[in-house]
Amino acid sequence: MPHRWPTRRAVRVWERNLTVFRKYSLPSLIGPSIGEPLLYLLGLGFGLGTLVGTVGGLRYVEFVAPGMVMSSAMFAAAYECTYGAYVRMIHQRTYEAIITTPLSLEDVVAGDILWGASKGAFNGTVMLLVVGLFGLAPSPWSLAVPVIIALLALLFACLSLVVAALAKSFEFFNYYLTLVVTPMFLFCGVFFPLESLPRWAQDLARFLPLTYAVEATRALMRGRPSAQALLPLLWLVPPTIAAFLLAARLVRRRLIH
Repeated sequence: MPHRWPTRRAVRVWERNLTVFRKYSLPSLIGPSIGEPLLYLLGLGFGLGTLVGTVGGLRYVEFVAPGMVMSSAMFAAAYECTYGAYVRMIHQRTYEAIITTPLSLEDVVAGDILWGASKGAFNGTVMLLVVGLFGLAPSPWSLAVPVIIALLALLFACLSLVVAALAKSFEFFNYYLTLVVTPMFLFCGVFFPLESLPRWAQDLARFLPLTYAVEATRALMRGRPSAQALLPLLWLVPPTIAAFLLAARLVRRRLIH
């Protein structure tokens, strides 16, 4: 069956998820998406930072802050489009209910991805405001960081829905979160420069999307934007499109075929 592109009706799915989210917004905000990065920022940035000194000419807390912003967006999108999407798709059968309306399956997939990306963008932006309150985003260029947050959140929303469409149970997500998301959090330049890694690990990190998002955000927050830091963000676009197409195909196969 030829692939169909989503229509603007996908926004209806986003609105439905927003309505549900409003009832449970507080637990979501203080959960792993914002709470954990904030604890890392306070514990490692301000605590361990007093022992580390400077990294790349920055105080350690200044070095870590951009990674915390991007990690918050990544984790929020990943959790929403794995556990959240799986519940809606399989347990609540929300997808099946919606496609009995004029909305297509692609509309449902796009709407759920848009919701996951929105949640990631929201959490990342809140984290940006928090680090700004600590004086860790002094440059006016920090106002452009939400664009990077949204781009990264959209990518992880698409990737995570692919995983949700393949999952047979909640336990399946442990592989994705433990073997994909968490290693990116640890080895993509969030806590230390990539140059600290062995050469092969540096080369591997250069294939991972969080690396480019963190480097670009760090450059903007310090008021040092450059083509070298920003242009690699274009690398995030092709996998985002590919992951969306794959997610739509897998969801269709699971629910219809």
